[in-house]
Amino acid sequence: MADASNPTSTPSPFAGRAHWLLRVALASVFVFHGAQKFADLEGGAAMMGLPMLVWALVGLAELAGGLGVLAGGLVAGRLGDLATRLGGLAIIPVMLGAIAMVHWGRWSFTPSDSHPMGGMEFQVVLLLIGLFFAVRGNRA
Repeated sequence: MADASNPTSTPSPFAGRAHWLLRVALASVFVFHGAQKFADLEGGAAMMGLPMLVWALVGLAELAGGLGVLAGGLVAGRLGDLATRLGGLAIIPVMLGAIAMVHWGRWSFTPSDSHPMGGMEFQVVLLLIGLFFAVRGNRA
């Protein structure tokens, strides 16, 4: 029997689907940025001072991460769990690289003279959500 004085004693009918809020948020960022990289591989690689192959691999990791987290939520069983975990895992090195190469040294996401692309606040959130899916899989 539910305890009316304790709002957590009655689960929401949507609680089992709440993982989609994180999945869609994470995937929308990574699918967009991954696809965007392929629109101008040469220019993006030059801007970041990276070989084009490395830039393409980053784009592939972003696409794979976002699509893996989405697909994992749609597929039942071990295969869905694996897709979710691998999607989260693909995101981790991308975010570590972004933090180390671009955003380190400033927390606030707002651009500054020293950090024209902003600080690492948003990237750390994305990193932690990716880590969450890598660790928890579909048991989120």
